[in-house]
Amino acid sequence: MTNAMPSASPSAEPLAPVATNSPAQVLTASVVGTTIEFFDFYVYATAAVLVFPTLFFPGSDPTSALLASFATFSIAFFARPLGAIVFGHYGDRIGRKTTLVAALLTMGVSTVVIGLLPTYDQMNSLLPNMGVIAPLLLALCRFGQGFGLGGEWGGAVLLATENAPPGKRSWYGMFPQLGAPLGLFLSSGVFWILLHFMSQESLLSWGWRVPFIASIILVAVGLWVRLSITETPAFQKAIDKHERVEIPVAELFRKHKRSLVLGTFVALATFVLFYIGSAYLLSYNVKVLKMPFLDALEVQLLGSIVFGIFIVVIGKLAERYGRREMLILTTVLIAAFSFILPALMTNGEGMIFLFVVLAMVLMGMTYGLIGTALAAPFPTTVRYTGSSITFNFAGIFGASLAPYIATYLQANYGMTYVGYYLFVAALITLACIFLSGKDEV
Repeated sequence: MTNAMPSASPSAEPLAPVATNSPAQVLTASVVGTTIEFFDFYVYATAAVLVFPTLFFPGSDPTSALLASFATFSIAFFARPLGAIVFGHYGDRIGRKTTLVAALLTMGVSTVVIGLLPTYDQMNSLLPNMGVIAPLLLALCRFGQGFGLGGEWGGAVLLATENAPPGKRSWYGMFPQLGAPLGLFLSSGVFWILLHFMSQESLLSWGWRVPFIASIILVAVGLWVRLSITETPAFQKAIDKHERVEIPVAELFRKHKRSLVLGTFVALATFVLFYIGSAYLLSYNVKVLKMPFLDALEVQLLGSIVFGIFIVVIGKLAERYGRREMLILTTVLIAAFSFILPALMTNGEGMIFLFVVLAMVLMGMTYGLIGTALAAPFPTTVRYTGSSITFNFAGIFGASLAPYIATYLQANYGMTYVGYYLFVAALITLACIFLSGKDEV
């Protein structure tokens, strides 16, 4: 009696090996992309304080011009959820990689075009009495920046966390968050360098355009890095199992409304703290304390370094003590910090440096965790859309109006009310963390 070997089915073919990304590829692609996106975003924020009030809103008094500049700054935050829905749809339908490339291009083109725009006076010279077109074009480009960033952040976080080995999700999720301090450092640094090599008059004449136009180089680098990676294993598994949904945003609002609402307000204090400690602080130092531009930018450069260091620190602490526990601790510390904010902001330049150090320590600790926390409650099939929408809804409530609100409160009621504003945001965030389950943050 002979033993017959089972024959292979004629239709069976050996499975092709699945391409995987190395940890270095994953982490580089996630951090490089977000760095470029946030550089573009913060270049605008810096210019909104230093040059745009003069160049695009010259008919207003200084405070009104600054508020108008911050109003165009806020437009991007209202565009971000729309970008999150559109790019999230394609990210959950066709893949993380292709969508991330499209988001980067959208952001990059919008930023370069800002550097080519005519100012209010230049538009009046071209078309008499039509200077108002210049700020409208600026607002349109700012919308494009927000639309692109709305699709970038969620995909970058998923690129990192969906490639993370077991037990390393918080650590991997920290890397795309480094794009924020790196982008802030580079944008502040570019303006700091420009002011060292040109007069303020030259900066207002043409120098302000350099960071916007030069960002095309960074975009090219980002595209090269992004195009070198493969799809994430989690999304590839969803493709193989035919788990993708037709309309991710509809699925999200049908089955995950609670996670959307709680996630939005879990990130509220993060955004309020950051934009008080960056865009608002820069305007306060320049307009209220009359700090020289260079000194004000040095404060921002210091803050970005501290910010980045503590993103890394909290990534390690969260792996050891738990992401949820560290997020609760950090939010309590932000609430406590709100009570010393007025004293730090109103007692001279020395205290301003202490303020930015403490604010950015806390900012690094909360921001380093928030990416992984917002992605956690959503399944793979809607994770791109879900994490992007919660992050960007939080941007509307916490960031878009923060510089405007803080400027208004300080001018009309005093710095104590800016502290109250941060305290309320921290209480709301803390309540939503406790309402979320242990697997939801």
